[in-house]
Amino acid sequence: MRVTSFGELLIDMVSPTPDAALGEATQFLKAPGGAPANVAVGVKRLGIDAAFVGSVGDDPFGHFLRDMVGNEGVDVSGVKLSRNRTTIAFIATRTDGSKDIAFYRNPGADADFAEEDLPDLHSTSIFHCGSVSLSLEPCRSAQLEAARRIKANGGTVSFDPNWRPSLWDDFDLAHEQIWQMMELADVVKVADEEWEFVTGTDSFKEGARKIRAAGPQLVLQTRGANGAAWEFEGGMGEVSGLTVKAIDTLGAGDAFVAGFLSEIARAGSLAAVLKKEELNAMLRFANACGAITTQKAGAIPALPSREEVEAFLQRTS
Repeated sequence: MRVTSFGELLIDMVSPTPDAALGEATQFLKAPGGAPANVAVGVKRLGIDAAFVGSVGDDPFGHFLRDMVGNEGVDVSGVKLSRNRTTIAFIATRTDGSKDIAFYRNPGADADFAEEDLPDLHSTSIFHCGSVSLSLEPCRSAQLEAARRIKANGGTVSFDPNWRPSLWDDFDLAHEQIWQMMELADVVKVADEEWEFVTGTDSFKEGARKIRAAGPQLVLQTRGANGAAWEFEGGMGEVSGLTVKAIDTLGAGDAFVAGFLSEIARAGSLAAVLKKEELNAMLRFANACGAITTQKAGAIPALPSREEVEAFLQRTS
């Protein structure tokens, strides 16, 4: 099965000083970034066929990003080179796992992807996307159209709202677009810190059922070091976190998504895993992917292989 990620591939300029605000940081380290791109590389490292679709600038940063993802074995034939400059995000991380992010995107190459730029998606079984591409046209329409095509082909759509308030002038519009995407999704993963904005409630039970009422079959909530929870028609449950000494939490949520989607791909279908025992095992695997990623600096450089995850789980069992 092939997993295709759609959305932003950009340069992260990351402050190496924990708890320093963006304005106080004195230096930044260049790193490849973009949640969907992280997921694509994460899936590939876990042994699943992966592709990335999106747009980068026809500039040194853009070529660096496309080549880097391609060198990981991810199919980048669907990456467009834009006249717009490659998008850059400046990031300051905090020891509690939160982040301060400022995007330099005016509009940025990642937004310059239209419906007519979409490649053939018939080989895609699982399609993953976020909300950054919903913030501007033409990439908003391209993402929605891609999801519709996947659904029409019988594939599975995965959605991570990945709420980035600095990209939106109108939060009501953001909420509207996120829920429009919900209607096309089969699997939705929402982090606990953005749960209330997305669902309108701090209750996992109420929020999960609200999401499922829009169409998704499975809802996941990530809780950082406290693990994750799941809900589907057959019930709900939660899995505790795995204790590690975190160095950098950037990309941990994307590693979790990559781990979970890789397990769906290995199972052959979403329907095959909608059972309590299977979901608990899959969330433990996904939690391990996220935990391992926090032990190294950067997102893509820290994403684990399947062998690393299995060895980690054996040590912590």
